[in-house]
Amino acid sequence: MKKLLGVLLAVVMSWPVGATVLSNVEVKGEIQTIASDVRHDLEDADMYNRGAWTRAMAGLSADLVEDVTANILFQYAYQWGENNEANNGFSNGEGIKLVNANVALHNLLCAFDLTVGRQFYGEDGSAVIYFGPNHYNAENGQYARALDAAKLTYSDDVKSVTLLAGRVADLTDGMMDPLAVRANIFGGDVTFNVNENFSAGAYLYDFTDATRTDGEEYHHLPATQEMDHFGVWGAKLGMNVEAVRASVEYARNFAGKRFIKEPKDIGYMVKADVAADIEKVTARGSFVYAKEGFLSFGNYAPGLLMGHVYSLNMFNSIFNYSDEGLRMFNLGFDVKPFEKWTVSLDGYAFQGRNGHHAATWEADLTAKYDHNEYVQLFAGIGYAKYGNDENALMGDTYKEAIGKDNVKGQIGMLIKF
Repeated sequence: MKKLLGVLLAVVMSWPVGATVLSNVEVKGEIQTIASDVRHDLEDADMYNRGAWTRAMAGLSADLVEDVTANILFQYAYQWGENNEANNGFSNGEGIKLVNANVALHNLLCAFDLTVGRQFYGEDGSAVIYFGPNHYNAENGQYARALDAAKLTYSDDVKSVTLLAGRVADLTDGMMDPLAVRANIFGGDVTFNVNENFSAGAYLYDFTDATRTDGEEYHHLPATQEMDHFGVWGAKLGMNVEAVRASVEYARNFAGKRFIKEPKDIGYMVKADVAADIEKVTARGSFVYAKEGFLSFGNYAPGLLMGHVYSLNMFNSIFNYSDEGLRMFNLGFDVKPFEKWTVSLDGYAFQGRNGHHAATWEADLTAKYDHNEYVQLFAGIGYAKYGNDENALMGDTYKEAIGKDNVKGQIGMLIKF
């Protein structure tokens, strides 16, 4: 952390002398530490992490002139007792990474916002697309992902439109993401607020020239290796009526030599969520139905066990729970017993899409304590009873787990500033 703060100080001290117009300068970042442990009934099939991980991010945001903002953010991630390579500085391997470096132009042509450079994109927890830091996930503590891109946005009270073009930034160090990917990305989304209670949106993202960071072609792509295009398109409906919120989303892959070409048996996903507030209790439910081969670029990771271990790589594989795909049910409750506390209880059923095998059941109890608006402590314990699905993604590892169980605990702290 001292090394990271030293880099920030050097940046400030070396700022051009002529940049006296700087205003609204803010120091931004976050520090997340997660420790986890697990009880295995397996001797040689470790599916989950043990130990502690820290990721620190720190940077600056400042207005250069009117309607022009510059942002810079560095990050460093390591496992406690290992991989502590901050002194490598800006190396090609482990060390401090530049995760944001962009300039944002506001009110461009009196209508648009344009962000150019390395940046985050999407919403944390998205099942479709997200580039940014993961949170509350002990299996995914590596460096945050980012895009080197140009993003153009327009929004008013009725609609918002985003266009994006760029390239996936290679920020991994191989610590926990051996199949990290380089790729070009083109796409965007549009959202309409039909009225104050309903919204509708659509999106499309195309990845081209996808290769692993070791130079090999990415072998998790569906169909053939000879693809110039691979991506996802979809639509989402949302409702927010008084104390009830609901959404439904449909997404579908495409891949081939031509844009938006669909090979036979391409993957797709349907995801539905509902929540209702009853005084201090929020009742929630989720349903996911995905065909085998559906791949996304989000960080959706339901639960503490199954969802976490299945969502490590750029192409999120939680939807490929088995050779049949995924059928998942979730029922949960959030309770606020005190002002700063939120306690959640969740139950999950993971199963192949066609239900040919018994489901894997998971139960999680989690708690979050907001020390103040910047600091949060969190903890959780989860239990998984595995079904008898011989086609589950983990292969031989999963087969050894059939009929057995896991108990996982994690604890952590998240500081945002």
